[in-house]
Amino acid sequence: MQLGVNVPNFGPGTDPDVLRRWALTVEGLGFDLLMVSDHVAVTPDVAEQYPAPFYEPFTTLAWLAGLTHRVRLGTTVLIVPYRHPLLIARMAANLNDLSGGRLVLGVGVGWAVQEFDALGVPFRQRGKLTDDYLRAVRAAWADEQDYRSGRIPIWVGGNSDAGLRRAVLLGEAWHPLRFTIPWLRKAMDRLTAQLHGPRG
Repeated sequence: MQLGVNVPNFGPGTDPDVLRRWALTVEGLGFDLLMVSDHVAVTPDVAEQYPAPFYEPFTTLAWLAGLTHRVRLGTTVLIVPYRHPLLIARMAANLNDLSGGRLVLGVGVGWAVQEFDALGVPFRQRGKLTDDYLRAVRAAWADEQDYRSGRIPIWVGGNSDAGLRRAVLLGEAWHPLRFTIPWLRKAMDRLTAQLHGPRG
């Protein structure tokens, strides 16, 4: 079994020194994975759960990669529709390279309507955009030697049937958030159904 820690990269009191101490503590205690969250615009709906300041995940993880040596680094989860897929591919590949192959790219579709509006991204299209962008990211990694991405695992978040289907079709792992053990047992039946269902 491997254990990870979701380090809060947001909220009052969060600053570079706090993030540095979190990272050194997580690695020093022998945890396997350190993950941070993603939001771009701290709109009112975001601020209710993720108040400012909010440190952008790729920038934060690149800095923490230089402070750590062993622990894997990840996003929980990167909101895919917020960034052009070639930008995601480039930033993830560079971060993976700079960290010595330690990146786990956790991804999701997002939920904050006001944030989508602020970024000019159609909220109702977020599922399709995520699927299309993930395919484009993988194509970029496959086609461009310059990306030098190695093998970056994509962990797909989301507790809906669509999220499970996305994990089966486009990811290496399913990355559910905020669940109980009874809920997870039922979700495993749903995941099994997706694994044995049609793949298109």
